[in-house]
Amino acid sequence: MEFTYETVAFFIFALTTLGSGIMVVTDENLFHASLYLLFSLFGVSGLFVLLVAPFLAAVQVLVYMGAIGILIIFAIMLTRGMMKMDQVYNSQRVAAAVVAVLLFIALAVTLTPIVDELEFGEDLNAELAEDPVADVTYETVNELGKVITDRNGFVLPFEVASLLLTAAMIGAIVVAREDEA
Repeated sequence: MEFTYETVAFFIFALTTLGSGIMVVTDENLFHASLYLLFSLFGVSGLFVLLVAPFLAAVQVLVYMGAIGILIIFAIMLTRGMMKMDQVYNSQRVAAAVVAVLLFIALAVTLTPIVDELEFGEDLNAELAEDPVADVTYETVNELGKVITDRNGFVLPFEVASLLLTAAMIGAIVVAREDEA
């Protein structure tokens, strides 16, 4: 295998994503786990850059790292109870790790034959070229934004997501206010 700048960058971003993802689920401090989540999301955005998808990379940074990640950190800091270091040790950590490894092996054994049967390459590209939806291209981000926010587009999912984020913020404020009272 030839090591170019792209392969080195891929391994750096992949290891950042995987290492931070493992730390998210194994760290006992919830605040530190949320910071590891931000590092993991940064690694994913770097992988999007390597896939020559700058729009997805920008959305990953702005929406997930910027909005969702910071919202999680604020929620943790507002609840205050999670910041204490006197949390109870989870005695089922080893059992959970064993179950996770067994589930991974089961999924790998189940999905490997399915993925091997899929035909990638020219046949897939030919099918996409015949699909009329695949021919739709957007020259600018403005055109993409107009299509997404069109009445027949994705307005409803955007509104549902905004309501969920608002409800999460109100819930965090209510929990923080109850601690003060």
